[in-house]
Amino acid sequence: MTRRLLLLLTVTCAVGVGTIYFPQAITPLIASGLDTSESSAALAVTFTQIGYSIGIFLIVPLGDRIPNRRLLTTLLGLTGLELLAAGCAPTLPVLLAASVAVGTTTVAAQVVSPMAAGLVPVDRRGAVMGTLLSGATGGMLLARTFSGTLGEYLGWRAPYLAAGVLTLALAAVLTRTLPDVTAVAPAVRPSYGSLLVEPLRLLRDEPELRRSGFYQAMVFGGFCAVWTCLPLLLTGPEYGFGAQTVGLIALVGAATMVCTPIAGRVVDRRGADPVNLAGLLGALASAAVLAAGGGGGAAGLAVLVAGTLLLDVSMQSGMIANKTRVYELRADARSRLNTAYMTFGYLGGSVGSWLGLRAHALAGWPGVCTLLALLCALALTRHLFEARRRRTVPPTVRDHLPERPRDGGPKRLEQHDGQRSGRKREPAP
Repeated sequence: MTRRLLLLLTVTCAVGVGTIYFPQAITPLIASGLDTSESSAALAVTFTQIGYSIGIFLIVPLGDRIPNRRLLTTLLGLTGLELLAAGCAPTLPVLLAASVAVGTTTVAAQVVSPMAAGLVPVDRRGAVMGTLLSGATGGMLLARTFSGTLGEYLGWRAPYLAAGVLTLALAAVLTRTLPDVTAVAPAVRPSYGSLLVEPLRLLRDEPELRRSGFYQAMVFGGFCAVWTCLPLLLTGPEYGFGAQTVGLIALVGAATMVCTPIAGRVVDRRGADPVNLAGLLGALASAAVLAAGGGGGAAGLAVLVAGTLLLDVSMQSGMIANKTRVYELRADARSRLNTAYMTFGYLGGSVGSWLGLRAHALAGWPGVCTLLALLCALALTRHLFEARRRRTVPPTVRDHLPERPRDGGPKRLEQHDGQRSGRKREPAP
């Protein structure tokens, strides 16, 4: 993993993730341009996230089979063409169909992440994950600002068209510069059918994967609910701002680009659970801060900015902890582990966006903040339950359990079983 390669992969993450989030800042402009309600226009965000969940499930496992350069350039090329089609959509149904297609193919960041995890030693993995995530965060934030500003002056179609051209340009650059690397995979390449089934088996067999996925689904669901409904608050009667202001407010989350590499180094030193706990507590606290910012005015705007920043940092730090834990389970199946984890997370995000719109329709901004608090409280309860369960493990067993596993899943499980039973497991004939 050279610095040049890490920079290139970070930019790829930024563009891939930014494609998902830039419609959030132009929801009111889409509603006006297509003569529909703002809640209906916000479905473009939800449908993109639904497509992203589909892409994670159907495409990301191919990272364990197809050379990554070919896979990444193909996905980016398709995404660029689909963004151009979305920018030319004459009606909302056509835009929603294009949004699903865009979400399905813009999974480049989820192909890059397991590939990078296999190119660095375990004691650097958290730091590299933090760097890639800082690039993804930068893409997310700049995409919101970019789309809000460009859409304010040129209409809602301009951000889609510009993003399409940018994505096609990146695909051309990667074709010429990305090394011909492949993800860590078994000696015998698995069939596509087995790649699709394996994430479900991993969810069944790996409790740490289920736990990490649940944390991500809950917190990311609340995060998406907030950012789907935030433009409705800022452009509504409480504030009366334009789409450009929505994009500028998103820039405050740039602090997460500094915080995520730090969180990754903390994970490398202390393990994932302490960072998870801090992230869950921060996300829960952000619900109260965001609720206090719903009244309008300069003071309300300052509180709102502080709440979104706290939520962004908490969610991203928790994601680093979760991914680092997940990638240590099976060295030969990181793309499939990532598929299971991110499908969990983005299904939570899609449901969170939908629930956020329903909560906003029923109870306004306070309803959205209450939804965020409930989802974070569920994740925190699960985390505290796990911490209590670990404390009840007999010391003689707990002392033999490595806090940061350094090996593949099956071998580690055999070692654990042998220690619990006081004897070595005999190899299968």
